[in-house]
Amino acid sequence: MTMFKSMSKSARSTFTTYAMVVVAYVIVQILANGGMITNSLTGQLVPICAYICLAVSLNLVVGISGELSLGHAGFMSVGAFAGVVAAACFSSSVPNDALRLILSIAVGGGCAAIAGFVVGIPVMRLHGDYLAIVTLAFGEIIKNIMNNLYVGLDSAGLHFSMTDANSLGMSGGTILINGPQGAVGIEKLSTFFAGFILVIFCLFVVLNLIHSRSGRAIMAVRDNRIAAESVGINVTKYRLMAFVISAALAGMAGALYAMNYSSIVPKKFDFNTSILILVFVVLGGMGNIRGSVISATILTILPEMLRAISDYRMLIYAIVLILVMLVSNNPTLKGAWANLRSRLRGRRGRPKVAAAEAAGDAPEGGDSDE
Repeated sequence: MTMFKSMSKSARSTFTTYAMVVVAYVIVQILANGGMITNSLTGQLVPICAYICLAVSLNLVVGISGELSLGHAGFMSVGAFAGVVAAACFSSSVPNDALRLILSIAVGGGCAAIAGFVVGIPVMRLHGDYLAIVTLAFGEIIKNIMNNLYVGLDSAGLHFSMTDANSLGMSGGTILINGPQGAVGIEKLSTFFAGFILVIFCLFVVLNLIHSRSGRAIMAVRDNRIAAESVGINVTKYRLMAFVISAALAGMAGALYAMNYSSIVPKKFDFNTSILILVFVVLGGMGNIRGSVISATILTILPEMLRAISDYRMLIYAIVLILVMLVSNNPTLKGAWANLRSRLRGRRGRPKVAAAEAAGDAPEGGDSDE
């Protein structure tokens, strides 16, 4: 406890975030082993991990970098389909499922990073609403490309076509991506443990970036672009860095998400998914990484918990969103919460002051005999 209190504020916050995720994983595992979690909720564990990674990665762009991106689902789809293709290619050469999953997630993240770099070069020249509209357009372009993409695998290797499956020119083999029908026959490699590891990895990357020199430069550009340029900070470089890292993490989350199902379609990664991820970020707090973890978890579980009242499920879901946003943006409630925290801290400190006085030591800032 003494070591925890001696940490800096940022180190305590980071440690608390990691501890929260680890404790949540242990609790869920205990409940699952005891049969106290329903099948529907068990099926949501991997998607929850994927959505947490997506929310954390988008918060890097929206909260830390200060740019509004509406095409995050596009990078998720690139990672998802790239991961599925990679898993199929590695099926014979890499028999271990865990290793094949790691390689597939890495390939998905790499492909999404390349897409993020290509998209980011023109996009990072824009600001505000213009940036949001262009990222939205790129997200839809990626979705439409996936709708017209056909990929097959045979003894000669991979075959690609943008026309139809017959144009692949395969001799036998398997169609991995079949245009609008998406990818079918996916081997389910994703597990809750893999999702937990990916969440820790995403937190490690984002939190270390935030507290690094590059992270401080990114936040300086967010706070005052002109002042950042005046001290020699390369604005385009750091904005593009945040964008590409965010895209890579979204691609890794997409690969994890895709390999939790037997089939996925490009329609899943549309504008609505991008907005859902943005809701996670806004609800958890712009720039608040821990808040993104909590909001992504709650908002993914909530619809399943309300399924018993299916007629009013989405109505209650919408009301909860509105109430949370009203409460989180109410300065009076924020002030009351801050006062409550300061009072609790004061009460915790009183026993120490009393003990110091009993030992004959004057408390810091108090009267002395000198």
